[in-house]
Amino acid sequence: MILLVTGAAGFIGFHLSKKLIALGHQVVGLDNINGYYDINLKMSRLEQLGVTDVFEHKISKSKTHPDQLHFIKMDLEDQLNLPILFKEYSFDAVCNLAAQAGVRYSIEDPMVYVQSNIVGFINLLECMRHNNVKKLVYASSSSVYGNSKSVPFSTADPVDEPISIYAATKKSNELMAYTYTHLFDFQSIGLRFFTVYGPWGRPDMAMFLFTNAILNDKPIDVFNNGELYRDFTYVDDIVEGVVATLTHTQYAKKYALYNIGNNKPVKLLDFIEAIEKCIGKKAIKTMKPMQPGDVERTWADVSDLQKDFNYCPNTSIDKGIREFVDWYKKYADLR
Repeated sequence: MILLVTGAAGFIGFHLSKKLIALGHQVVGLDNINGYYDINLKMSRLEQLGVTDVFEHKISKSKTHPDQLHFIKMDLEDQLNLPILFKEYSFDAVCNLAAQAGVRYSIEDPMVYVQSNIVGFINLLECMRHNNVKKLVYASSSSVYGNSKSVPFSTADPVDEPISIYAATKKSNELMAYTYTHLFDFQSIGLRFFTVYGPWGRPDMAMFLFTNAILNDKPIDVFNNGELYRDFTYVDDIVEGVVATLTHTQYAKKYALYNIGNNKPVKLLDFIEAIEKCIGKKAIKTMKPMQPGDVERTWADVSDLQKDFNYCPNTSIDKGIREFVDWYKKYADLR
C-alpha cells in the first residue's frame, strides 16, 4: 500500500513508519517539525529512518529505504502545498498523527491548536475528498472523556464535556470525520489514544520528565498529590493496533471510533516507583495540586478493538519502563 503518515517525525509516527516499512509498505511521511519540543529529537528519529536531508515543501528519500520512505516538511494546514502532494501520490490510505500536542499548553496558546488540529485536519479531509482517497485512520485522544466518572471509558459514553482546548479539538476531529464520511463516502477510523510511552518518547511527557529528573537528582512535580491514574500503554502495542486498522482491507464500517490503550490503569505513584526501581534511585517528589485541564483517571475499554482487529496489548509496565530507560541512557549519552 502507498500510505501517507502525518506527524512522521513525532513519537508514534516514527514508530509507525518504521513498522510499515518493515511490513513492505510505501510510506510518505509528513511533519512540520515545529519547536514545541526539542527539534533535535525529531531529527534523530528521522535519521533512524534514513532521512538525513529535510526540505520545506520538497520530497526527500530515505537513504536506507529510498523506494519505501519519502519525507516532506510541511504544515498540515498548508492549503497550497498539501493538495500538490496528494496529486503527486495515489494514496491508498492516510494515517493522521499530526497535531499540536499537550493538554496544559493548549490553555496557554489555544490558537496553535485551532490551526493545526482543526484547520489542518479539515484541509486533510478536503485533499482526500478531491483525490478519491477512501480511508483515513486518525489520532483522537482519551482526553475527550473529560472527568468522566464512568470507568472503564467506553466509546459509547457521552463526550460532550471536554475540559481542555486540546480535548475540544480532538472531539472536533471526530465530528468532522463523521461528516465527511457521510457526505463523501469514504472510511474513517478514529483511535482514542491513552497515555503512550516508550523509547523516543516526547520530552514533555511523564516518562521522559521523570526519568531525566531522577537520573539527574532533580525534583519531579507530582500533581494531585499522586492521586492520578493513567492507562499507560507501550508504544509497540499502540503501533500494532494502528497498523491493524490502517492496513485491514476487509473492514466494512464506514465510520468508527475505538479506544486504544492498555486496559490496565496504573496509579501515578506506582508508575514513579517502577521507574525508581529500574534506575536504582529514589525520586525527589514535589507534591502539587491538580492542574487545569488534567483528569483524575483514564482507563480504556478496548473490547471493540480486540473484537474487530484482534488487538492485544501485552507489554508490562516493568518491561516498558526498562525499554525506555535503556533507550534514554543511550540517547542522553549521544546529546
